[in-house]
Amino acid sequence: MTDVAKNITKTDAWILASRPKTLLAALVPVILGTSIAIYTGKENFLAAFVALICSVLIQIGTNFVNDLYDFLSGADREDRKGPVRVLASGLITPTEMKTAIILVFGLTFLLGLYLVYISSYITLLIGLLSIFAGIAYTAGPYPLAYNGLGDVFVFLFFGVVGTVGTYYVQAVEVTPLVFWASIPVGALITNILVVNNYRDIDEDRAVGKNTLSVKMGRRFTRYQYLAFMVLSYLILFVVYFTFKKSIYIFLPFLTIPMAVKLIKMIFTFTGKELNKTLELTAKLSAIYGLLFAIGILL
Repeated sequence: MTDVAKNITKTDAWILASRPKTLLAALVPVILGTSIAIYTGKENFLAAFVALICSVLIQIGTNFVNDLYDFLSGADREDRKGPVRVLASGLITPTEMKTAIILVFGLTFLLGLYLVYISSYITLLIGLLSIFAGIAYTAGPYPLAYNGLGDVFVFLFFGVVGTVGTYYVQAVEVTPLVFWASIPVGALITNILVVNNYRDIDEDRAVGKNTLSVKMGRRFTRYQYLAFMVLSYLILFVVYFTFKKSIYIFLPFLTIPMAVKLIKMIFTFTGKELNKTLELTAKLSAIYGLLFAIGILL
């Protein structure tokens, strides 16, 4: 156990393992999907609340699986540049983590049955795919994160599926508006992963974790981050001209100064400096999503 880990209690270790700062990624798609449901007069707040709990649990479960299998594969070491990992630090055992993973995803499934009951079997399919993808992210014979597919997984499930799914369990339909609105959510949440992979590129390459950053290199990763950032703001024009011609839809533009700051950081920072970039990228996705939701409601 490391010196830092010796001062961490068991409760704090589980909180640390859940990676609280990443949970913003679970909130944004639910908030936005619900705002569109309210806008179309098809809101169901109990369904939205259950969807929120399921989204957070899937995020936590995915983080637990990631922690476990990065440890087992040797990808997480005590000298890593990122935050403390509970298994690599000896705070939680692999057996304890496996039990926690079963409990978290099991609870997600049980809560999701209510959403299936009020909507359709499609919700069951979405839920099972989300749980499977959360596990397959770093586990199984072809872990997504180890084969350059982590970015695709995050964009689809924490962006498109999360936003569209939240709307679907309330309205039992899918509209072009909710689909287009899900794209900036996916792009900004994926940028959280992009920063993480960019920071860890040398460590990941050394242990055979072939993230997209490892495969394509630093230059590509920096421009990937930039492209997702630009895409997030361009989509607002699609929503404005196609669906909701209200100036309020451009409220997320208030976050542009923060986005510019982050772009400068990704092009200049290295190593542990990028932990701050990671934290601010998560905050940007949350603030952008909240302003987008307010704009749709107004």
